[in-house]
Amino acid sequence: MRSAIHTAFGEPAEVLELGDRPIPQPGPGEVRVKTTLAPIHNHDLWTIRGRYGYRPDLPAIGGSEAVGIVDALGDDVEGVSNGQRVAVASVHGTWAEYFLAPARLLVPMPEAIPDETAAQLIAMPLSALMLLEFLEVDQGQWIVQNAANGAVGKTLAMLAAARGINVLNLVRRDAGVDELAALGIDHVVSTAQPEWQEIARAILGSGLARAGIDSIGGAASAALLGLLGEGGTLVSFGTMAGEPMQIDSGSLIFKQATVKGFWGSKVSLAMSADDKRRLVGELLQRTLAGELLLPVEAVYDLADAAQAAAASLQPARKGKVLLRP
Repeated sequence: MRSAIHTAFGEPAEVLELGDRPIPQPGPGEVRVKTTLAPIHNHDLWTIRGRYGYRPDLPAIGGSEAVGIVDALGDDVEGVSNGQRVAVASVHGTWAEYFLAPARLLVPMPEAIPDETAAQLIAMPLSALMLLEFLEVDQGQWIVQNAANGAVGKTLAMLAAARGINVLNLVRRDAGVDELAALGIDHVVSTAQPEWQEIARAILGSGLARAGIDSIGGAASAALLGLLGEGGTLVSFGTMAGEPMQIDSGSLIFKQATVKGFWGSKVSLAMSADDKRRLVGELLQRTLAGELLLPVEAVYDLADAAQAAAASLQPARKGKVLLRP
């Protein structure tokens, strides 16, 4: 089968290539899915670099999420049928014509949800919902997040609004304000503006934010901490700057703030099956109601996976980059 593979760890645009790999056979509790579309996530790129929490054996097929059609069942699989259209995340090797997935992870997709949306509906949106619950923020309270025009940032802003939670969205480019406005996301501030912190404080009001989500690290961490109110929580979600968090000890002490790390994979493992079903059901409901929009920047053929990986790193990207077998 055609596959986007890498035989060494390194920069995805340099090591990804089209390869021919054996069609996998499902084992007990597994199904084989014929891939329709698969997204390129940041964690996929970090995995290819060899710098993520999961390090595959080489040669490896990239990808961790997809929408497709079930075409083979392993032993002991119930409640799934051949020909069923499903989405799945937290798997491996989706950048190929076929991949394997545990049957328990499959999410049947309603016909009303297009492939371009279904392909990216689970991983990032589910992380955003889990993150919202992890923050324990109530209706009417404020969250402040940087990198708000990233996949999780946009999704979290929409899902929080649907739950009645306010979000102050920080972007690093002035153009990012209009990009988020086009998706119906408000309370957006560009940190390229010299007075951005005063603008942010005016939006938040005297109580400031209950929680902050840091996807950048470095000096950006201290800026978020400065926007938290008394007893606020600062969560490290990512490190786009590639630098350790810089946090002012005075702010941390006098605000009695808490700093936590969030890794969706770990939180998901600790979550009950009932809670996962509830959150996935909410994602489907919000999507069908038009409250969650998941735009697509471009769709590339598997043969062009290296170029697609490079495109997914462009700062002005308006949506996900997807691969089609």
